[in-house]
Amino acid sequence: MEIMLLLQDYHNKTSQYHAVMEVIDGLCRQIPEVAKLLEIKGVGLVTVAGFLSEVGDIRRFNSPKQIQKLAGLALRESSSGKHKGQTTISKRGRARLRAILFQAVMPLVAKNTEFAEIHNYYTTRIKNPLKKKQSLIALSCKLIRVFYAILTKGIDYDPQKLINDIHRPVEYLAA
Repeated sequence: MEIMLLLQDYHNKTSQYHAVMEVIDGLCRQIPEVAKLLEIKGVGLVTVAGFLSEVGDIRRFNSPKQIQKLAGLALRESSSGKHKGQTTISKRGRARLRAILFQAVMPLVAKNTEFAEIHNYYTTRIKNPLKKKQSLIALSCKLIRVFYAILTKGIDYDPQKLINDIHRPVEYLAA
């Protein structure tokens, strides 16, 4: 009897999930540039809907730095006098937006070759290599900039431009 009740509950929750996803899909399709965001390999409807729901109207921001600050991804340094502290993210923004971006970047690194290449560069560069989590935070900021450009300017996602934006030293390119 208990297994039967659990299975019925599972089927009810599954049908509710599909109904909610249909509503979210319908609402997201009303925004013209959402289709361009979904063309990015590794970005799904949940990521786009979560980003847009947390940010709201993207045209109210003058630059992607403001969205980074809203997400709490702005860098801050804990220094005092002669003491130079660590540089960390501020975490003074929307925790849900920060979580959505971080959870979106992990599949991007796994499925999208451009983001995987950037992650590999950040973690293996000779000068100032980042730890894996630091690289994922940097890629979250990169994803904000990509979303901002697509939503405000209406341009298409260009993977080659994404890779060319990295300022690599001449020694790294020669190797």
